[in-house]
Amino acid sequence: MSKKKAAAKTISLVLGSGGARGLAHIGVIQVLEERGYQIASISGSSMGALIGGIYAAGKLEAYTKWVCALDRLDVLRLLDFSFSGASIFKGDRIINTLKDLIGDRNIEDLPVSFTAVAADIDEVKEVWFTSGPLFEAIRASIAFPTIFSSVTHKGRTLVDGGLLNPIPIAPTLCDMTDMTFAVSVSGKARSLPGSVESAKQVEEKHHPYHQKVLDFIEGLQRWGNHKEEEEDDGFLDVVSKSIDAMQSTITAFKLASYTPDLIIEIPKNVATIYEFERAVELIEIGRSAAEAALADVS
Repeated sequence: MSKKKAAAKTISLVLGSGGARGLAHIGVIQVLEERGYQIASISGSSMGALIGGIYAAGKLEAYTKWVCALDRLDVLRLLDFSFSGASIFKGDRIINTLKDLIGDRNIEDLPVSFTAVAADIDEVKEVWFTSGPLFEAIRASIAFPTIFSSVTHKGRTLVDGGLLNPIPIAPTLCDMTDMTFAVSVSGKARSLPGSVESAKQVEEKHHPYHQKVLDFIEGLQRWGNHKEEEEDDGFLDVVSKSIDAMQSTITAFKLASYTPDLIIEIPKNVATIYEFERAVELIEIGRSAAEAALADVS
């Protein structure tokens, strides 16, 4: 495929949900732009909505630099604990941080058409955000139950869009673009090479304060286990695996109903939903997946 030929093609890009694995979307977008594709429309659920919305606002490069600099301690600092009993975190701190970094804008004013998908938990219906404040839409789309607090919007209780539509192709069906590409980060698990720790991560492990914080995170991951069941998965691991199982099943049905021109799949076992400190590695995984998928596009 020549770059000259690809340059004439506009695409609708669908970015799926999957927590930290959604950082792979950044690598996919980088490769698409390098190949000359014009991303004219984006639809996303959960992390796909966050990455897609930031790209549509023209700020993906700034976000990428920021997220690649995060370590596990930085990630913890972005979490604001909720004491309501309905969720572990409120989710306001991360959104306010992103507003400061990116700047909030209305979706209808973005240079790229954008749809964020959330779920009305009472009516069991999808809610598509195509206008209004960008980060209000993103906040609703990432509100996964038990992890982040739900969002009240126009009398509706909204939660993570991935619960009902982890790969939202339907919002792009009326787009006047040449092709539709979908990125699933809930792809079939496969054998992976061992992860290489960065020098920064290795250094952190030897810092006493950092180690205490990491111990706390690991304790949270094991929350709910009995001492005699230390080999069992912890709370966050159970949540992560439950999300993966649910989203993999729904994704298969969605892709059968709406078949895009190209599906780029990220294996679901490349990371858990909460490993945001692995941005550099996950972006590279996204790049590799995109390059492999595009090799077959003529």
